[in-house]
Amino acid sequence: MKTHTEARLEDAIVDSLTCQGGFVFVDYHTGAAAGRYDKSRALDPALVLNFIQTTQPKVWQSLQAIHHDDTATVVLDHLCKELETKGMLKVLRQGFKCYGKKLRVAVFAPNNALNPDTLALFEQNVLSVTRQLFYSEAHTKSLDLVLFLNGLPIATVELKNPLSGQTVEDAKKQYKRDRDPRELLFEFKKRALVHFAVDQDQVFMATRLSGDKTHFLPFNLGDHGHAGNPAAADGGYRTAYLWREVWQRASLLDILGRFMHLQEVEKRILTDTGIKKITTETMIFPRYHQLDSVRRLVAHAQAYGPGRNYLVQHSAGSGKSNSIAWLAHRLSSLHDAQDHKVFDSVIVVTDRQVLDTQLQDTIYQFEHKQGVVQKIDEDTRQLAQALAGGTPIIITTLQKFPFITETLDKLRKENHPGIAIDTKDKQFAVIVDEAHSSQSGENAMELKGVLNAQRIEEAAINHLLEQGLNREDDTDDADALAGVVREMSKRGKQDNLSFFAFTATPKYKTKKLFDEPGPSGEAPFHLYTMRQAIEEKFILDVLKNYITYEAYFRLVQVGDDDPHVERKKAARSLAHTLTFHEVNLRSKTEVMVEHFRTHVRHRIGGRAKAMVVTEGRLHAVRYKQTFDAYLAEKGYTDIKTLVAFSGSVEDPQWPGKNLTEVSMNGGIKEKELPEKFESNAYQVLLVAEKYQTGFDQPLLHTMYVDKKLTGLQAVQTLSRLNRSCAGKEDTFILDFRNTPEEIFKAFKPYYEDTPTEPLTDAQHLYRLHHQIEEGGLIFDEEVKAFCAVYFKPVRKQSVSDHAAMNGVLDQAVDRFTALAEDQREEVKALLVNFRNLYGFMSQVIPYQDSDLERLYTYLRFLLTKLPRREGGGVVQLDDEVELQYYRLQKIGEGRIDLAGGESKPLKGPGDVGTGQEDQPIRLSELIDLLNERFGTDFTQADQLFFDQIQEEAIESDALKQAAETNSKEDFRYVFEKAFEGLVIDRMEGNEEIFGKLMADGEFRTLALEHLLHKVYRTLKGKS
Repeated sequence: MKTHTEARLEDAIVDSLTCQGGFVFVDYHTGAAAGRYDKSRALDPALVLNFIQTTQPKVWQSLQAIHHDDTATVVLDHLCKELETKGMLKVLRQGFKCYGKKLRVAVFAPNNALNPDTLALFEQNVLSVTRQLFYSEAHTKSLDLVLFLNGLPIATVELKNPLSGQTVEDAKKQYKRDRDPRELLFEFKKRALVHFAVDQDQVFMATRLSGDKTHFLPFNLGDHGHAGNPAAADGGYRTAYLWREVWQRASLLDILGRFMHLQEVEKRILTDTGIKKITTETMIFPRYHQLDSVRRLVAHAQAYGPGRNYLVQHSAGSGKSNSIAWLAHRLSSLHDAQDHKVFDSVIVVTDRQVLDTQLQDTIYQFEHKQGVVQKIDEDTRQLAQALAGGTPIIITTLQKFPFITETLDKLRKENHPGIAIDTKDKQFAVIVDEAHSSQSGENAMELKGVLNAQRIEEAAINHLLEQGLNREDDTDDADALAGVVREMSKRGKQDNLSFFAFTATPKYKTKKLFDEPGPSGEAPFHLYTMRQAIEEKFILDVLKNYITYEAYFRLVQVGDDDPHVERKKAARSLAHTLTFHEVNLRSKTEVMVEHFRTHVRHRIGGRAKAMVVTEGRLHAVRYKQTFDAYLAEKGYTDIKTLVAFSGSVEDPQWPGKNLTEVSMNGGIKEKELPEKFESNAYQVLLVAEKYQTGFDQPLLHTMYVDKKLTGLQAVQTLSRLNRSCAGKEDTFILDFRNTPEEIFKAFKPYYEDTPTEPLTDAQHLYRLHHQIEEGGLIFDEEVKAFCAVYFKPVRKQSVSDHAAMNGVLDQAVDRFTALAEDQREEVKALLVNFRNLYGFMSQVIPYQDSDLERLYTYLRFLLTKLPRREGGGVVQLDDEVELQYYRLQKIGEGRIDLAGGESKPLKGPGDVGTGQEDQPIRLSELIDLLNERFGTDFTQADQLFFDQIQEEAIESDALKQAAETNSKEDFRYVFEKAFEGLVIDRMEGNEEIFGKLMADGEFRTLALEHLLHKVYRTLKGKS
């Protein structure tokens, strides 16, 4: 017997399904079931009728009284008609009607065990598997495996064995070229719901057969962040999870009952008369990571109840909207082992308009009733009513929660009946779409305050009692202390709330706030990497084609005098001169337009689009003017541009004239712009801080970048290109401002799983608190006086409160103003550091210290009143310098490969800088320095720039402390982190010049080593 054939794989699967998977094997070739499969109806009549007769005997008897011996035929005919019109999935869930009688063909597991009759019916389901099914009346082709539920085909399977020369790719080709979609068994929606192509290493699936257009999706576990499957732990097949786990009886019934759904998507199709909207249907079968993440989250919540914070790090292309819909539905009906409901309501926090419609449509298919999902699209009163009424799933934005308390107070004053949010003994699940650091802000605290109001109030009362005060005491001290405790109690985890946060790009704070550990021992709880999404072709690799350009230039001084100017401000002004110089804009515009016409225009069937990312609003305005002028000059009519920016811009070249997005786009309204850009009329979109996040346009193929991008902003901006569509095989980025090394560093943490550094020492806040106390600017009695007014209950508030709080703050403002300039910046940096660190750390560590909370509240408002450093803004030097020559040169082209190199741990918040005073320099010296650095040759004049970096590093308290307590090698880790921050701080506003510093990796390494040695030696000597 051959042991390496495809039949042996069939043997293994069938044996597993029948012995451990809850299936029965039906042989349609021999024995009692021989010839029983009805090819004309594409089902097993005996199993269908057996289920109906066994589970619904009274209905069967009433039909039999009418139709006698024809009952079976009549029932099967009615079933087939409804399968034809409604589809298999809807009939499985809702049954069908026969002569006014409703018949069920399957029963799915109830949400709890409170109804034993339903559980008994559920146990009557029969899952069966057959081999080599001859499915057609027209030929004798057979399918390797077919899975049935109560005689109705739900899945087909084609198996291949690489050891005999065929792989999963051959199985996919077989479905595309040898399986006629017109065969009843394969007709979309009407019979088999999903088709699996399987070999020993990989699994793919499709829910609609369309010949060569059939689209197969991978259904693999993922292999340590890659596509594919890991080696099996037991040494068996890599794909054994498919039949041992996914097809197992309870799992498959769960997928059919609670996951699969028919998704209707409205698409815009360009026609000769404009854009026509059509609706397309897609049968959704969950991808493995979706199935796994939802089940893991639900199982953990069921076992441990509320009070947990979960992070789901799923890349773009992961199908996050469906994952959120499935999770919301499951959590809304989840019961624990004692059959108690785990969550009273599920709140989905999102800013995406498309998600609410998708949630409602998806969940309606499971529940088939209205009112399960409510979108809050009106006002805060609507949200309050939904919470008070116990709506199962509520979709809202985070920004509505701060106004709930105010709204309820107003409703009470209006004697509005029936709206009272009672959170006592209530549990809530909060699903956060696109979690990021804003979830750690004040709006998130207000959400916690609303959903846990009763417990927070109890905490305030108990704290008063511990301090010897009574809740009935109507004193200012009791009121203020209760207010402080309420504010403290909103921070950190809430016993009645569980957060489920979804994001592709978590920051350090996000990982620490949503900290339920996953398989790695730390957050995220579940991971689907960017690398796997790219390898599985759900998104495109936007770094595959990356070109960088360098600008070489020379400035000359033309003014008669040689004024002293502040170095940083003057550099910013010179950078401004270059950025907006017509030669610079014209040169870059020519590169972009000609590149687009030569390399991009014909892509995606001639529909490819490009985005130009600009430095700011005026930059976008000038680019729009330059682009349009260049296109007109060249007579190019195949490219038209749109510009996107907020508000209005006054161009110094046209004083008194305000330019807006609408006016520059020929009257196209802001809401119309995305649809206009999608049409064939426009090809290039120039943006300034718009459409760089959340803009989903698959036709966007190329991005031209003339803006400094760092960290998460770089990832989110460049990832606008990664959406896939028919005919889109690659993307392109042309970058004038960033180096490949910088982009690699930005993307690497999100390409695979990245660990995080440990939390800052919990005692660090107390050290900062002590420094503030000893600083002589902030006095405890003033802090308490401010908080006594700020935390007044509503019934005691008066019109004089605002003036009173300002009066208290002004005392500290006056003392601050009296300080020397250098002292002000040091003190301000200390206050900012405490405010930021407490705002984050208090949500992770339960300090429960009213002194810290009072100081935090006081500083939040004081810092807004402290005067900024005088002399801000840009020094005007336009009349002092001229651009002598300018050259734009391509310096790099290729792929930024994220597979290599290491990703350093995500780092937490640290001390902020002190903001050293800018030292004056002669304008001629600065110009010489810039010209030497950015002319045709790199010279040792670079050292002058690094001398300034060295001075700032030596003054850094954080580096001082690190040098005192660490060896040089350990100090290196701290210094490397600080080095980039110091450089970036000096690049602010003039990145196009100083940013070139990091273009040469070897040069950067030499400079860093030189500085590391000098700074460490200096600081060590001081200590």
